[in-house]
Amino acid sequence: MSDYDLVVRSRRAVTPEGERPAAVAVRDGKIHDILPHDAPVHAREVADLGETALLPGLVDTHVHVNEPGRTHWEGFASATRAAAAGGVTTIVDMPLNSVPPTVDVEALQAKRRAAEGQCLVDVGFWGGAIPGNLGDLVKLHEQGVFGFKCFLSPSGVEEFPPLTLEEVRQALEVIAGFDGLMIVHAEDPALLREPSGPTYREFLDSRPGESERRAVEQVIGLARETGARVHILHVSSAECLQPLEHAKREGVRITAETCPHYLTLAAEQVPEGRTEFKCCPPIRDAANRDRLWNGLATGILDCVVSDHSPSTADLKVPDFARAWGGIASLQLGLPAVWTEASARGHGLADVARWMAQAPAALARIPGKGAIAPGNDADLVAFDPRADFPVEAARLHHKNPVTPYHGRTLKGLVTATWLRGREVDGVPHGTFLEKAST
Repeated sequence: MSDYDLVVRSRRAVTPEGERPAAVAVRDGKIHDILPHDAPVHAREVADLGETALLPGLVDTHVHVNEPGRTHWEGFASATRAAAAGGVTTIVDMPLNSVPPTVDVEALQAKRRAAEGQCLVDVGFWGGAIPGNLGDLVKLHEQGVFGFKCFLSPSGVEEFPPLTLEEVRQALEVIAGFDGLMIVHAEDPALLREPSGPTYREFLDSRPGESERRAVEQVIGLARETGARVHILHVSSAECLQPLEHAKREGVRITAETCPHYLTLAAEQVPEGRTEFKCCPPIRDAANRDRLWNGLATGILDCVVSDHSPSTADLKVPDFARAWGGIASLQLGLPAVWTEASARGHGLADVARWMAQAPAALARIPGKGAIAPGNDADLVAFDPRADFPVEAARLHHKNPVTPYHGRTLKGLVTATWLRGREVDGVPHGTFLEKAST
């Protein structure tokens, strides 16, 4: 027997090999051993979860923290508290909607200063690719960002303008030079228009699925041409699945994600006036949702991440034409996905692969995303049988606005450990950096 700092026993431990009884033994913040469930151990602390599942800490690579500059929308303290409560132990922060956006080294340093001492989970950063900052991409890469985000259509904030296709190609040529990653908000601006009225249907019609498909096809062509690694963000339209599948079979270096709200909500269920359901690209109909689940099950879609994009409540009014488009779901992603996944016959191992292992692999974050020896001891106790009603005011993100308010979700996070230490409200998250090449 060895001496451990922590041993967590569960009859439903979810490892890359599947779900099984196990005792996960932790030393110096790392998973040291995965032992038989009833193995005798010497440890400072032993947690026996019984039938409560033990998952790897989730990795959410699509989070808008907004600090500095729009900290009244969200901030590192509130966002990472919500993350930990939802079983997320690693987030990667988007380069917008903070001010300044993370488009040069000075802005990255400002963001790290703002986050210092506030983070309850580990935090990494994306850089941004905008017109005129081509010369900053290598410098940001050398400072440890995990990749670069760009828009093909307007972002919604003037300080982060979109790239033309030629500018995307130029950026991809630079990024391919150091085997980096470009992540793309893919909607073709030529097919977008202002909503013709205030209703959800008019908003939905203003952002058709064809705009996503055409943009995805354009990005695939640029990835093929440059050899760069490219990732499609927040796929909402199932029209994207066929071109993505063909590109992957061809060997194009492309991956794609979807989000809990696209997998669990449907346009038919959006009540009039409930602008907390507004996001870009939009939530589409139930038949489209079914096709997204098939794309996830067959590997066309690689991962599920939140696109946590909160704002103050006053920006979510007065109607779907004018309200801010963004959904706050960082704390609720795991139970939301599990509610729908379990009803469709998927298991916890599938959810862990989509929400922990695959996002960690996408961003190439070492030591994260799986219960495996040598990895960080980022662990989540999750009761898959419990359910709870969502009350927006009791969530940890800064502004109590969520489309899940009033819904009953299945699955409850009961404890979260970051590198072997239970998250207890005291910040001990670290900044993660991608090693430069």
